[in-house]
Amino acid sequence: MDEDTALPDGGTLVERGNTSTLVGDEPSLDTEERESAISCEELVLGYPDGESVIDGESISIPEGCVTALVGPNGSGKSTLLNGLAAQLEPDSGAVRLDGRDIQSLGTKELARKLGLLSQENVSPGNLTVEDLAMHGRYPHRGFFDSRTEEDEIAVEHALELAGVSHLSDRDVGGLSGGQKQLAWIAMVLAQDTDVLLLDEPTTFLDLHHQLEVMEIVETLKRESEVTVVVVLHEIDQAARYADHVLARDDGAIYARGSPEAVVTEELLNDVFGVSATVESTDRGPRVTAHNAVHE
Repeated sequence: MDEDTALPDGGTLVERGNTSTLVGDEPSLDTEERESAISCEELVLGYPDGESVIDGESISIPEGCVTALVGPNGSGKSTLLNGLAAQLEPDSGAVRLDGRDIQSLGTKELARKLGLLSQENVSPGNLTVEDLAMHGRYPHRGFFDSRTEEDEIAVEHALELAGVSHLSDRDVGGLSGGQKQLAWIAMVLAQDTDVLLLDEPTTFLDLHHQLEVMEIVETLKRESEVTVVVVLHEIDQAARYADHVLARDDGAIYARGSPEAVVTEELLNDVFGVSATVESTDRGPRVTAHNAVHE
Protein backbone atom coordinates (compact mmCIF):
# COMPACT_ATOMS: atom_id res chain seq x y z
CA MET A 1 0.00 0.00 0.00
CA ASP A 2 1.25 3.51 -0.83
CA GLU A 3 1.84 5.71 2.19
CA ASP A 4 2.74 9.36 2.73
CA THR A 5 5.13 10.10 5.60
CA ALA A 6 5.41 13.64 7.00
CA LEU A 7 9.01 14.63 7.61
CA PRO A 8 10.21 16.93 10.41
CA ASP A 9 11.04 19.73 7.98
CA GLY A 10 7.53 19.65 6.52
CA GLY A 11 8.36 17.59 3.43
CA THR A 12 6.33 14.62 2.29
CA LEU A 13 7.85 11.23 1.66
CA VAL A 14 5.72 9.36 -0.85
CA GLU A 15 6.21 5.63 -0.94
CA ARG A 16 5.61 3.80 -4.21
CA GLY A 17 6.19 0.08 -3.89
CA ASN A 18 9.78 -0.38 -2.73
CA THR A 19 10.90 3.16 -3.47
CA SER A 20 10.56 6.36 -1.47
CA THR A 21 10.50 9.82 -2.99
CA LEU A 22 10.76 13.25 -1.38
CA VAL A 23 8.21 15.32 -3.26
CA GLY A 24 8.26 18.59 -1.38
CA ASP A 25 6.93 20.53 1.56
CA GLU A 26 3.51 20.38 3.05
CA PRO A 27 1.37 23.52 2.49
CA SER A 28 3.26 26.76 3.04
CA LEU A 29 2.97 28.57 6.35
CA ASP A 30 0.23 30.79 4.97
CA THR A 31 -2.03 27.87 4.05
CA GLU A 32 -1.09 25.85 7.13
CA GLU A 33 -2.27 28.65 9.38
CA ARG A 34 -5.68 28.79 7.74
CA GLU A 35 -8.64 26.79 8.96
CA SER A 36 -10.20 24.14 6.77
CA ALA A 37 -13.12 25.37 4.65
CA ILE A 38 -14.02 21.89 3.47
CA SER A 39 -12.52 18.54 4.32
CA CYS A 40 -13.08 14.82 3.93
CA GLU A 41 -12.27 11.98 6.26
CA GLU A 42 -11.64 8.42 5.04
CA LEU A 43 -13.81 9.21 2.04
CA VAL A 44 -14.82 6.34 -0.25
CA LEU A 45 -16.56 7.28 -3.51
CA GLY A 46 -17.56 5.20 -6.47
CA TYR A 47 -20.26 4.60 -9.05
CA PRO A 48 -22.87 1.82 -9.04
CA ASP A 49 -21.33 0.02 -12.00
CA GLY A 50 -17.70 -0.03 -10.87
CA GLU A 51 -15.06 -0.09 -8.17
CA SER A 52 -14.33 2.73 -5.75
CA VAL A 53 -12.59 5.66 -7.45
CA ILE A 54 -11.75 7.43 -4.19
CA ASP A 55 -10.71 4.89 -1.57
CA GLY A 56 -10.25 6.21 1.95
CA GLU A 57 -9.22 9.78 1.08
CA SER A 58 -8.61 12.36 3.82
CA ILE A 59 -7.87 15.94 2.73
CA SER A 60 -8.25 19.46 4.03
CA ILE A 61 -8.91 22.46 1.78
CA PRO A 62 -7.47 25.65 3.31
CA GLU A 63 -9.94 28.49 3.75
CA GLY A 64 -9.65 31.51 1.47
CA CYS A 65 -7.11 29.88 -0.85
CA VAL A 66 -7.07 28.53 -4.39
CA THR A 67 -6.50 24.77 -4.37
CA ALA A 68 -5.77 23.05 -7.68
CA LEU A 69 -6.50 19.35 -8.23
CA VAL A 70 -4.14 17.98 -10.88
CA GLY A 71 -3.29 14.57 -12.28
CA PRO A 72 -3.63 12.43 -15.39
CA ASN A 73 -6.95 11.33 -16.85
CA GLY A 74 -8.65 8.73 -14.70
CA SER A 75 -6.94 9.74 -11.47
CA GLY A 76 -10.22 10.68 -9.80
CA LYS A 77 -10.01 14.49 -9.82
CA SER A 78 -13.59 15.13 -10.95
CA THR A 79 -14.95 12.30 -8.81
CA LEU A 80 -13.34 13.84 -5.74
CA LEU A 81 -14.72 17.26 -6.65
CA ASN A 82 -18.22 15.80 -7.04
CA GLY A 83 -17.86 14.20 -3.63
CA LEU A 84 -16.86 17.55 -2.12
CA ALA A 85 -19.95 19.09 -3.76
CA ALA A 86 -22.34 16.39 -2.44
CA GLN A 87 -23.10 15.31 -6.00
CA LEU A 88 -22.02 11.79 -5.02
CA GLU A 89 -23.05 10.18 -1.74
CA PRO A 90 -20.08 8.52 -0.05
CA ASP A 91 -19.97 4.76 0.34
CA SER A 92 -18.24 5.55 3.63
CA GLY A 93 -16.47 8.45 5.29
CA ALA A 94 -17.67 12.04 5.39
CA VAL A 95 -17.27 15.42 3.74
CA ARG A 96 -17.47 18.37 6.12
CA LEU A 97 -18.27 21.96 5.20
CA ASP A 98 -17.70 24.47 8.00
CA GLY A 99 -17.45 21.47 10.33
CA ARG A 100 -20.82 19.97 9.34
CA ASP A 101 -21.46 16.78 7.40
CA ILE A 102 -22.33 18.02 3.93
CA GLN A 103 -24.97 15.31 3.50
CA SER A 104 -26.93 16.82 6.41
CA LEU A 105 -27.40 20.15 4.61
CA GLY A 106 -30.56 20.90 2.67
CA THR A 107 -30.30 21.78 -1.03
CA LYS A 108 -30.76 25.52 -0.56
CA GLU A 109 -28.61 25.73 2.53
CA LEU A 110 -25.79 23.97 0.70
CA ALA A 111 -26.22 26.23 -2.35
CA ARG A 112 -25.85 29.30 -0.14
CA LYS A 113 -22.49 27.99 1.07
CA LEU A 114 -21.03 26.17 -1.95
CA GLY A 115 -21.16 26.76 -5.70
CA LEU A 116 -20.28 24.16 -8.32
CA LEU A 117 -19.47 24.65 -12.00
CA SER A 118 -19.53 21.19 -13.56
CA GLN A 119 -18.13 20.10 -16.91
CA GLU A 120 -21.55 19.51 -18.47
CA ASN A 121 -23.75 22.57 -18.81
CA VAL A 122 -26.68 22.62 -21.23
CA SER A 123 -27.29 25.97 -22.90
CA PRO A 124 -30.77 27.10 -21.82
CA GLY A 125 -32.38 28.12 -25.10
CA ASN A 126 -33.28 31.79 -25.32
CA LEU A 127 -32.19 32.71 -21.80
CA THR A 128 -30.04 35.85 -21.73
CA VAL A 129 -26.67 35.99 -20.00
CA GLU A 130 -28.15 38.26 -17.32
CA ASP A 131 -31.07 35.88 -16.72
CA LEU A 132 -28.67 32.94 -16.47
CA ALA A 133 -26.64 34.81 -13.86
CA MET A 134 -29.85 35.62 -11.99
CA HIS A 135 -30.53 31.88 -11.71
CA GLY A 136 -27.51 31.79 -9.41
CA ARG A 137 -29.54 33.80 -6.89
CA TYR A 138 -32.15 31.06 -6.33
CA PRO A 139 -30.72 29.93 -2.95
CA HIS A 140 -31.21 33.44 -1.54
CA ARG A 141 -34.93 33.88 -2.13
CA GLY A 142 -38.25 32.05 -2.04
CA PHE A 143 -39.81 30.44 -5.08
CA PHE A 144 -42.28 33.27 -5.69
CA ASP A 145 -40.10 36.14 -4.47
CA SER A 146 -39.25 38.96 -6.85
CA ARG A 147 -35.72 40.11 -7.57
CA THR A 148 -34.30 42.27 -4.83
CA GLU A 149 -31.79 45.08 -4.97
CA GLU A 150 -29.30 42.66 -3.39
CA ASP A 151 -29.91 40.23 -6.27
CA GLU A 152 -29.36 42.95 -8.85
CA ILE A 153 -26.11 44.07 -7.23
CA ALA A 154 -24.81 40.50 -6.96
CA VAL A 155 -25.60 39.76 -10.61
CA GLU A 156 -24.06 43.02 -11.81
CA HIS A 157 -20.88 42.25 -9.87
CA ALA A 158 -20.77 38.66 -11.17
CA LEU A 159 -21.19 39.77 -14.79
CA GLU A 160 -18.44 42.36 -14.35
CA LEU A 161 -16.06 39.90 -12.69
CA ALA A 162 -16.67 37.31 -15.41
CA GLY A 163 -16.10 39.94 -18.08
CA VAL A 164 -19.50 39.48 -19.74
CA SER A 165 -21.35 42.67 -18.80
CA HIS A 166 -21.34 43.65 -22.47
CA LEU A 167 -23.10 40.36 -23.28
CA SER A 168 -25.84 40.67 -20.63
CA ASP A 169 -28.68 40.98 -23.19
CA ARG A 170 -27.36 38.27 -25.52
CA ASP A 171 -28.94 34.81 -25.67
CA VAL A 172 -26.62 32.22 -24.15
CA GLY A 173 -27.35 29.82 -27.00
CA GLY A 174 -25.86 32.25 -29.52
CA LEU A 175 -22.52 32.71 -27.76
CA SER A 176 -19.18 31.16 -28.61
CA GLY A 177 -17.88 28.31 -26.46
CA GLY A 178 -15.59 30.58 -24.48
CA GLN A 179 -18.29 33.20 -23.95
CA LYS A 180 -20.73 30.51 -22.75
CA GLN A 181 -18.22 29.30 -20.19
CA LEU A 182 -17.78 32.83 -18.86
CA ALA A 183 -21.57 33.20 -18.67
CA TRP A 184 -21.84 30.00 -16.61
CA ILE A 185 -19.06 31.26 -14.37
CA ALA A 186 -21.04 34.48 -13.88
CA MET A 187 -24.01 32.39 -12.74
CA VAL A 188 -22.01 30.50 -10.10
CA LEU A 189 -20.34 33.76 -8.97
CA ALA A 190 -23.79 35.31 -8.50
CA GLN A 191 -24.52 32.55 -5.97
CA ASP A 192 -22.18 34.50 -3.71
CA THR A 193 -20.86 31.47 -1.82
CA ASP A 194 -17.87 31.06 0.47
CA VAL A 195 -16.67 27.96 -1.41
CA LEU A 196 -16.47 27.66 -5.20
CA LEU A 197 -15.72 24.38 -7.01
CA LEU A 198 -14.73 24.50 -10.69
CA ASP A 199 -14.42 21.28 -12.70
CA GLU A 200 -11.99 21.75 -15.60
CA PRO A 201 -13.22 25.28 -16.42
CA THR A 202 -10.57 25.83 -19.13
CA THR A 203 -10.92 22.53 -21.01
CA PHE A 204 -11.77 22.93 -24.72
CA LEU A 205 -11.30 26.70 -24.56
CA ASP A 206 -8.90 28.64 -26.76
CA LEU A 207 -5.92 30.28 -25.07
CA HIS A 208 -7.60 33.69 -24.84
CA HIS A 209 -10.60 32.32 -22.93
CA GLN A 210 -8.42 30.05 -20.80
CA LEU A 211 -6.54 33.12 -19.61
CA GLU A 212 -9.79 34.98 -19.00
CA VAL A 213 -11.08 32.15 -16.80
CA MET A 214 -7.84 31.92 -14.83
CA GLU A 215 -7.74 35.70 -14.40
CA ILE A 216 -11.15 35.42 -12.71
CA VAL A 217 -9.65 32.85 -10.34
CA GLU A 218 -6.69 35.17 -9.72
CA THR A 219 -9.03 38.08 -8.94
CA LEU A 220 -10.95 35.96 -6.44
CA LYS A 221 -7.64 34.95 -4.87
CA ARG A 222 -6.46 38.56 -4.63
CA GLU A 223 -9.64 40.41 -3.70
CA SER A 224 -11.85 38.03 -1.74
CA GLU A 225 -11.87 35.32 0.92
CA VAL A 226 -13.64 32.83 -1.34
CA THR A 227 -12.21 29.32 -1.14
CA VAL A 228 -11.69 27.99 -4.68
CA VAL A 229 -11.08 24.37 -5.64
CA VAL A 230 -10.35 23.94 -9.34
CA VAL A 231 -9.66 20.82 -11.39
CA LEU A 232 -7.01 21.61 -14.01
CA HIS A 233 -5.40 19.70 -16.85
CA GLU A 234 -2.70 22.30 -17.42
CA ILE A 235 -0.05 21.87 -14.73
CA ASP A 236 1.47 25.27 -15.51
CA GLN A 237 -1.90 26.92 -14.73
CA ALA A 238 -1.88 25.24 -11.32
CA ALA A 239 1.70 26.37 -10.77
CA ARG A 240 0.89 29.97 -11.62
CA TYR A 241 -2.52 30.55 -10.06
CA ALA A 242 -2.89 28.18 -7.08
CA ASP A 243 -1.85 28.61 -3.46
CA HIS A 244 -2.14 24.90 -2.78
CA VAL A 245 -1.87 21.89 -5.10
CA LEU A 246 -3.15 18.33 -4.69
CA ALA A 247 -1.58 15.99 -7.25
CA ARG A 248 -3.34 12.66 -7.79
CA ASP A 249 -1.96 9.50 -9.33
CA ASP A 250 -3.32 5.94 -9.44
CA GLY A 251 -6.40 6.95 -7.45
CA ALA A 252 -4.49 8.47 -4.52
CA ILE A 253 -2.82 11.70 -3.46
CA TYR A 254 0.78 11.64 -4.71
CA ALA A 255 1.77 15.01 -3.28
CA ARG A 256 0.20 18.03 -1.66
CA GLY A 257 1.54 21.46 -0.79
CA SER A 258 2.54 24.77 -2.35
CA PRO A 259 3.12 24.91 -6.13
CA GLU A 260 6.85 25.30 -5.49
CA ALA A 261 6.88 22.09 -3.46
CA VAL A 262 4.61 19.97 -5.65
CA VAL A 263 5.33 21.04 -9.25
CA THR A 264 8.72 19.38 -9.70
CA GLU A 265 10.53 17.63 -12.50
CA GLU A 266 10.18 14.39 -10.56
CA LEU A 267 6.40 14.74 -10.28
CA LEU A 268 6.05 15.51 -13.97
CA ASN A 269 8.02 12.36 -14.75
CA ASP A 270 6.29 10.07 -12.26
CA VAL A 271 2.69 11.30 -12.50
CA PHE A 272 2.37 12.73 -16.00
CA GLY A 273 5.01 10.69 -17.83
CA VAL A 274 6.72 13.82 -19.12
CA SER A 275 10.37 14.87 -19.13
CA ALA A 276 10.39 18.57 -18.27
CA THR A 277 12.39 21.41 -16.80
CA VAL A 278 10.91 23.37 -13.89
CA GLU A 279 12.25 26.86 -13.19
CA SER A 280 11.41 29.12 -10.26
CA THR A 281 9.92 32.52 -11.16
CA ASP A 282 8.21 35.28 -9.22
CA ARG A 283 4.88 33.98 -10.61
CA GLY A 284 5.43 30.40 -9.53
CA PRO A 285 7.17 27.42 -11.16
CA ARG A 286 7.54 27.57 -14.95
CA VAL A 287 7.22 24.21 -16.70
CA THR A 288 8.92 23.49 -20.02
CA ALA A 289 7.97 20.05 -21.31
CA HIS A 290 10.53 18.23 -23.48
CA ASN A 291 9.18 14.82 -24.38
CA ALA A 292 6.97 11.96 -23.26
CA VAL A 293 8.59 9.36 -21.03
CA HIS A 294 8.04 5.77 -22.17
CA GLU A 295 8.29 2.92 -19.71
